[in-house]
Amino acid sequence: MSIRPRRKFWSSYNIPYLGVAAVLISLIPIALEPMINSKKYKDIQKETRKNINQEEVQPGNMRVWSDPFGKKNDRDEDN
Repeated sequence: MSIRPRRKFWSSYNIPYLGVAAVLISLIPIALEPMINSKKYKDIQKETRKNINQEEVQPGNMRVWSDPFGKKNDRDEDN
């Protein structure tokens, strides 16, 4: 019966896992920052879209997006 030596933490088997973990950890702030600071992105979007008339660029005579959970008005019930 042979006794295998214990592998050290920094063995070559763990290096790919550590690389994947490093990439995932570095992506956390990139994914969470827009959710935490949404006002900044809403202001940017408002500034870049201020000269665009959505009704003119909407494809296929579809109505402009509206909040599905908001209150309905007469115009929303037509379609």
